[in-house]
Parts: sequence; C-alpha cells; structure tokens
Amino acid sequence: MHSSLQLVLILLAVAVLVTAAARALRLPTLLGYLVTGIAIGPFALGWIPDSEEARYLAEFGVVFLMFSIGLEFSLPRLMTMRMTVFGFGGAQVVLTIVLTALIAWLLDLPLLAAIALGGIMSMSSTAIVSKLLAERLEIQTPHGRQIFGALLFQDLAVVPLLILIPAFAMDADNMGWVLGLATFKAVVVLGFLLFVGQRIMRPWFQWVAGHKSPELFTLNLLLFTLGLAFLTESAGLSLALGAFLAGMLISETEYRYQVEDDIKPFRDVLLGLFFVTIGMRLDLMQVMLNWSDVLLLVAAIVIGKVLLVGGLAMAFGSSRPTAVRTALGLAQAGEFGFVLLAQAADLKLLGAEITQPVLAAMVLSMLIAPLLINRMDALTRLIAGSEWAGRAKEVHDIAVKTFGKAQHVIVCGYGRSGQNLARLLEAEGITFVALDADPERIRAVAASGVNVVYGDASRREVLVAAGLSRAQAVVVTYSDLRSSMAILRHVRELRPELPVVVRTIDDTHIDALKAAGAAEVVSEVMEGSLMLASHALMLLGVPLTQVLKRIREVRETRYAMMRGFFRGASDADDELDQHAQPRLHTVLITQGAAAAGRSLEDLALDELLVEVVAIRRQGIKGVDPQPDTEIKVGDVLVLRGAADGLAAAEFRVLQG
Repeated sequence: MHSSLQLVLILLAVAVLVTAAARALRLPTLLGYLVTGIAIGPFALGWIPDSEEARYLAEFGVVFLMFSIGLEFSLPRLMTMRMTVFGFGGAQVVLTIVLTALIAWLLDLPLLAAIALGGIMSMSSTAIVSKLLAERLEIQTPHGRQIFGALLFQDLAVVPLLILIPAFAMDADNMGWVLGLATFKAVVVLGFLLFVGQRIMRPWFQWVAGHKSPELFTLNLLLFTLGLAFLTESAGLSLALGAFLAGMLISETEYRYQVEDDIKPFRDVLLGLFFVTIGMRLDLMQVMLNWSDVLLLVAAIVIGKVLLVGGLAMAFGSSRPTAVRTALGLAQAGEFGFVLLAQAADLKLLGAEITQPVLAAMVLSMLIAPLLINRMDALTRLIAGSEWAGRAKEVHDIAVKTFGKAQHVIVCGYGRSGQNLARLLEAEGITFVALDADPERIRAVAASGVNVVYGDASRREVLVAAGLSRAQAVVVTYSDLRSSMAILRHVRELRPELPVVVRTIDDTHIDALKAAGAAEVVSEVMEGSLMLASHALMLLGVPLTQVLKRIREVRETRYAMMRGFFRGASDADDELDQHAQPRLHTVLITQGAAAAGRSLEDLALDELLVEVVAIRRQGIKGVDPQPDTEIKVGDVLVLRGAADGLAAAEFRVLQG
C-alpha cells in the first residue's frame, strides 16, 4: 500500500511540474514525461522502482489511448481518404517494416524479432505532429492531409501488431497455432462486439444518459471501456484491443463527443504514467557506453524515414516540395512504437542490448521532431529547391479565372460561411471570386460552375491574380488571425481604400484587426449573442426600431457593452486564448483595502490593461464609472481585462 501511494504521489507531482514546464516551453508533454521517467527511474535517482505494479498501472494509459483512437475511427472518413490512408499510409507502414526487418535480419537479429522491430519503427508521433501542424495552421494543406492519412493508418496498424508480437515470442513449433488462434479469437470478439455489442450498447447508453447524471455517465463509461478491455484480455488478446473496440463502438453513436471529454482526464494522467515508465526503462549508462550505436540509429530513423516517405509521397503524385514536407513531418518515432517496444521487451522478444539503444534513439528522434517541423520551410527550400514553379501555375490559373472581372468581391475561403455569402451575392447579382486552399473542396464544387479557384488568400501574389486592383471589397470568411492579418497587410499596401470584412470567433482580436485596417470585424460569438438578445427583446415587447437601434449601438462601439464575461468551468480552455481573452472579475472593497477613499484615476488600472466597467454600491449599479469616482468600503468593482492583468489589478486594489 505504501509503495502504491508513493507511486501515485510521485506521478501527480511529476504531472503538475511536467505539464507546466511543457506549456512554458511549448513542447509536447509526452517528451517531458519521457525525460522525467529517465531522471526518476531505477537507473538514475531511483525514486520509482521498475516494478510490475507500476507497469500494470501504466498499461491503463495505453488502454485509454487506444480508446481515444477508436473514437476517431470513422468508416465514412476512411472512405473519403482511402487512397491517402490505405494507399500512402499502408505503403509507408509495410515498406518500413520490410526494410527495417531486412536490415536487422542481415545484422543477425532473428527474423521474427526483426519484423517486430520493423513494426516499432513504422510508427510516428501523432501527439507531436498534430500539435505542431495545428499551431502552424497546416492540417488542411496537401502535406498535412498526407501526414494525417499515414498517421491514421499507423493507428489502425497497431491493432494487428499487438496481436502479432506476442505470437512472435512463442516457440517456433507453436507459433503458427498461437497466431491462428489469436486471429480467430480477434475475429470472433470483433464480430460479436460489432454485430451484437452495438445493438446492446446504444439502448444501454440511452438509458444511462436519460438519468441526466454526469457521475453515472462517467462510471458507465469506465465500466464499458475497462469491461471490454478485460474481455479481450481474458480471450488471450490485449487490454488495448478491447479499449480500441469500445471506442470504435461509441464512435458511431451520438455520445461520442461527450465521451471524449469525459475520458480525457483519465487518459492524460494514465498516459503520462505510461511514458514515465517508458523513460524509466532507459539506462543512461548503457546509452553512454553505446553512444555511437544510438546516434547511428537516430540517423537511420530520421534520414531513413525522410527518404522512404518522400519517395512514396512523390510516387503517389505529390509535388517534390509537398513530398519533402510530408517526409519531415513523419521522420520520428511514435508513442505507439513505445507501446510495441515495451511489449516486445516484456516478452523477451528483444533483449536489453537492443532495447536500450532503440529506446534512446526513439526518444532523441522525437526531441528532434519539433526542430524539423518548425524549420520545414527552410529545409524544403534547401532539399527541394524553390516552390515558385508550382506557385506560378497556381497564380496563372487564378488570373485566367478572374480575367475581365471588375467591381467584384474577393471571398477568402469557401467553407460554410463563404458558400452562404456567395449565395447572397449571387442573389443580388454581385460578381465574386472565391479563393480556397482545400483541393478536395475545389474538386467537389468544380462541376457546379461556381467561380472558386485554388489559392492561399494570405499570399500577396494570389490576391493580385484574383484582381485586387479591380475589386470593390474583400471578405475573409474563416477565422484565422495569422492569415487575416496577412491579407489586411497586403490590401493596405496595394489598395488602402478597399474595405475588408473579417470574420473572427470572439472579441479577442477585434481591436488588433481593426488597427490592421479591417473595415468591419464580425465576431461569431458576439453576433450570435446579438441575434439571441434581439429575438428575446422583441418577444418581450420591445419595439423593433428600439431593438435595431440597440444592435447598431453595440456594433458601432465594437461590441463594447458585450466585451468580457465571467468565466466558468464549462468554458472550453482549448477554444480560447486564456491570456488574451478579456473577461470580467468582481472585487469587493473591504475595510482596509488600499483603494478605499481613492478615485479610479488614482488607481491607474489602465496601466495593467484593466478597466472598471461598473460599480455596485448598496445594490445600485453604476454603468459608466468616471475617473473621479471615489471608491468606498462595500463597493463591488466589476473589472474587465486579461487574466494576468486582472490578477495584478485585484492585488493593487486590495493591497496597493
């Protein structure tokens, strides 16, 4: 009991420190967990012994990770990306396994162990790559879609590899029988769950959800996930396979997104423990003694994957620059590689003399990954040369489509908002040209005759080719601050008088976009709130003219009345920039507070980018406090600003 409690306490302390450090350094937390495991493991500080208890607890991290992968499993999505997933992704995994196994076998590794090593090396890091590409806004680019197609197939390939590796560890005489039995069990369990489990699970979840109890729903989710994992383990398969099947079953129901939110805390904490235990396996002394082998393996992983993936991407029709970007994005080991490596090591399929250098090389390749992806543009120019040939064709196609057009509207982005805008423009007889960087969408609308062309609207030459000099307006229909600011910069340089309308999610960047030259900034959150309020006011009997006047006032003041809000637990952290998003905060002026008896001007809260939007005094609310307003004991100040500024402002108001 004492060792279990010590293990949990160390895990929690590590999780807090690693998460904070990773966020500060803008690095994936799993790398922090790996490094921490190396530091506190039995080969370094020795805080946590490499025990069966710790490994079994860590395996639940893999269970919840596989459950999350199952939730992402979607047959319609796979069908739309089938060539990228099963063609490019399948070829990448198979060729990596074959080439790695061949090289390892030539270096005297047993054939089955060599194949297992090939499976380990075929994985890339979904966690690192998805985070970095999302930050670079490159998920929907050609190389982004190709990378995610390969990652999706790798996730699927883990399932058969988890069945194959234990069979490889058996005696050669029994291996065929064991492998056949495992495959038969997998087919039976999979068939039973898909055809019978789906019919039972949906009404069961509906019954649980009908009680409207979050606790009951979460408990049922854990029961379902761990129950299926136990079922597959009892059948001689793995815990992870059952969890994957559980996620796959739920992915086809209406509870998928609620389940994803509920499972995330368990997954992240236990997955952190798994990566800590992986780091604990690394013996730094062995690595130092075999440092040349480790560096050789790192080079083999990175350079080998760049060559293999780049060649495959070009074989599947990608341009040379896109192929290089795809290769750089996949040139590292992956978290599922650690899962397979741990399994192979526990089954004695791979000895410590192989496991230690391979584990070190995998960790180092993942540490290199952010450097390669963040310098992708420069490396692509170095390896593939200039991309101007492809860009010239793109610009030429746009110029041909827009030739002869004048007084038209340039619609940047042809997603849902862009398509709705286009319909209204057509209804009014206004000519437009839509630019979109999604080739799948371009192909989908090509037959309809809509004037949509492929092009990145944030590039100067694309806007020029779209007839910026002859346009009467530009509308940015997607919410992407970096791209919107680039468009505004180009328009300000080339046509400073041209009106630009920009869409944004909330009020975080309204002032910055206005300062950059936007004629209007349309906030989805604010406009939705305005429409909600206008309908409510009219139902309450407020005259239409008064409602329209109020809406006009709010818009003319850049939503000043509606800026900031009191944040609650239900507000998703990952949707908003918490440090930049304005919010509201109340401070009660108590006896002895530094602000008592002073004016708002004396406090100089504007230095902290915080303003007092209201004062409540004896139940009466002052909507528009003046600089000379004196603050009294018992007042409640309503402050508006960013999180850091509000904390400093509260300290100044109460402490001075």
